[in-house]
Amino acid sequence: MQATKHISSAQNPLIKKILLLKEKSRERKKTGLFILEGLLELQLSIGAQYEIETVLYCEDILESSESSGILKSFHSDQLISVTTEIYKKLAYRDTTEGVIAIAKSKDHQLSTLKFETKNPLILIAEAPEKPGNIGALLRTADAANLDAVLIANPKTDLYNPNIIRSSVGCLFSRNVKMGSTTEIISYLKKEGFQIFCAALSASKDYTTVNFTAPTAIVVGTEHSGLSEEWLKNSTQNIIIPMEGQIDSMNVSVSAAILIFEAKRQRKINK
Repeated sequence: MQATKHISSAQNPLIKKILLLKEKSRERKKTGLFILEGLLELQLSIGAQYEIETVLYCEDILESSESSGILKSFHSDQLISVTTEIYKKLAYRDTTEGVIAIAKSKDHQLSTLKFETKNPLILIAEAPEKPGNIGALLRTADAANLDAVLIANPKTDLYNPNIIRSSVGCLFSRNVKMGSTTEIISYLKKEGFQIFCAALSASKDYTTVNFTAPTAIVVGTEHSGLSEEWLKNSTQNIIIPMEGQIDSMNVSVSAAILIFEAKRQRKINK
């Protein structure tokens, strides 16, 4: 593995560019580039056919032959070695494998959505704001091997480093699309999906509904729930019965419970 360049100055234009991409959503949108950090994230992005523009690595932090092997798959002019000081300035995590990459973002418009199965199971999250929650939803979607995750009325840049970090790279392993609530509802109806909205009003116990047809499970924010537009277009509102003193759970926990009930039903009805 031989990089063609080495950077040791924090004033280097590329280092300044990476910091901007890391910190500014506007810069990511303007350039179509984003930053990812870590070996797993890099592997998943490559597997999802993301175009990697540049890889920075710190020789003193690289811990495994696997890391070196991944780097050998890049051309030397894509690789840049950096000092430990520079790497720590760029890194988002305390524990890391010494690899940071600049990658090109993909098109996440709803119009590009395609399925590989005739009976898809998808998750829809309306207006999620917290990157940690979005990341957790993507991890759940990956664990269940969902056919897609749709973000309705997105409020957060999908390539926010906190989303990539909290999803442990599952942003790359899932089929993620975005659109307005109106657009997504129109799409679901056109494609014959049943729509199950997690809501408190006019709801049935989630274990009593049938998830075995093409299904969209829709969750809202913990603070305000789902918009009226979703509730009006729901096939059936569903609820997870609570036995304590509160009436809600973290959105990613709720989504996981609903998703894996759907998976359970589909498994026994094969």
